[in-house]
Amino acid sequence: MVECRQQSMSRRGNCHDNAVAESFFQLLKRERIRRKTYETREHAKRDVFDYIEMFYNPKRRHSFSNQLSPANYEKQYFQSLSSV
Repeated sequence: MVECRQQSMSRRGNCHDNAVAESFFQLLKRERIRRKTYETREHAKRDVFDYIEMFYNPKRRHSFSNQLSPANYEKQYFQSLSSV
């Protein structure tokens, strides 16, 4: 039996539904792409990829994850699973 998950659709005005995504994109715009002009769409894609994979995931610490970067938080999580 295949379980089907339904995407969350909250009422209009519920600001918490997309808070995580909106926070990420606000940071992306503020820290990386604001005041930049890209020559091509490909340059923009590479720059955003570089931000996410080279800075945001391995280095940027988050208060939600006990001041760990997403990469370190994930590493710690999988280590805790393997130690059980």
